[in-house]
Amino acid sequence: MLSLHSDSLDVKGPKPAMGKPSYGYYRTTIFLAMFVGYTLYYFNRKTFSFVMPSLMQEITLDKDDLGMITSSQSLAYAISKFISGVLSDQISARWLFSIGLFLVGGINVLFSWSSTVAVFSGLWFLNGLGQGLGWPPCGRVLRKWFEPSQFGTWWAILSCSMNLAGSLGPIIATVMAQSYSWRTTLFVSGMICVVLSFVCLLVIKNEPKDVGLPNIETSAKKGKAGLSSDESTLKEFLLSPYLWLLSCAYLVVFGVKTACTDWGQLFLIQDKGQSALMGSSYMSSLELGGLLGSLAAGYFSDKAVAKQGMKAYGNPRHFLLICMMAGMCVSMFLFRLTVTPDSPKMWILFLGAAFGFSSYGPIALFGVIANESAPSNYCGTSHAIVALMANIGGFLSGLPFSTIAKHYSWEMAFWVAEITCLITAVAFFLMRNIRTKMGHVSKKAD
Repeated sequence: MLSLHSDSLDVKGPKPAMGKPSYGYYRTTIFLAMFVGYTLYYFNRKTFSFVMPSLMQEITLDKDDLGMITSSQSLAYAISKFISGVLSDQISARWLFSIGLFLVGGINVLFSWSSTVAVFSGLWFLNGLGQGLGWPPCGRVLRKWFEPSQFGTWWAILSCSMNLAGSLGPIIATVMAQSYSWRTTLFVSGMICVVLSFVCLLVIKNEPKDVGLPNIETSAKKGKAGLSSDESTLKEFLLSPYLWLLSCAYLVVFGVKTACTDWGQLFLIQDKGQSALMGSSYMSSLELGGLLGSLAAGYFSDKAVAKQGMKAYGNPRHFLLICMMAGMCVSMFLFRLTVTPDSPKMWILFLGAAFGFSSYGPIALFGVIANESAPSNYCGTSHAIVALMANIGGFLSGLPFSTIAKHYSWEMAFWVAEITCLITAVAFFLMRNIRTKMGHVSKKAD
């Protein structure tokens, strides 16, 4: 049974001394610190969007200005998240997480004192750089503190911090902006971030051995290259076929998901004859399905890991991953073929929830698998690489996808996305038993 307080570990080493805090205590405090911390990360990533109506009443901004400010953050975030993933393997995860939170909070405070587009854009670019320092350290800390059979579930639950901030954030920010001002909203949220960054620095611990507990990952003697059996050289890691299989599959899945979330509403309105209200309702059902899909993917794939154990060839999470990718194809096919101007509203909402469930689940699983399959000294880099490939997929879902729709139709564009996803799912199924342990694997492990 899944529990933060479980102290049963399959590790060798001395038991915690009487009266000394246990694994359960540290897991609880560390996880709560990261959950609250990442909720604030995400809230302060979106504060400009949340207070935009109030801000525009005081400062005149046109659409190009708004686009410049938001795009500067997106570009910086993509760059920073990749660099942070690599850095999380080299420096302390708790320092990286806390420094990022401090920077994000401080930049929001500075933003609240500013009034020009140039300064807004520059500060929001720096906000994006700070934002990238948040998630990679979380993945590394989770891997160090939780068994493989619980890793996926807690990864999924931690990712719900974004949904929490995304759902409550607009309400909180709007009420504060109306009661006080947009400047007060950014200042207060920024200062809370700054204060919590010091709390996170004190509470978060990189791994059990930092507090005198035996690590969950069984230690091994160093070899002649100075690496343990769970470590590899950079060359061995980068030459792992499984790393690039995950990366290519993630590129397609994230690209298709982004295409459906970005353009699905227009497809419904322009090609399927649905109302704007139906389009926004479809998007809401997709996001709700996505939340449930992420949690289900983490929980049920952990059950498979607990039952089958981790192996050098194949991964217990593959079955659920492939099923969900197939679910993406089926829901897209039904959406494209069965939705008409006279379709029942509940059917459209069901298809939206089904696609969200099937697409957000694999996105959660790709991150988990990339982290747990990598050598311990490159788990952050592994996630950084697959996440970068996902961002490329997100980019391709923009202009190239809309170009197909422009020259042909939305129907054709979504058909191309559907076929691409199907081919990827079939290819992944055929390669499901590939060696999944990235980098060096001893003969005994093989």
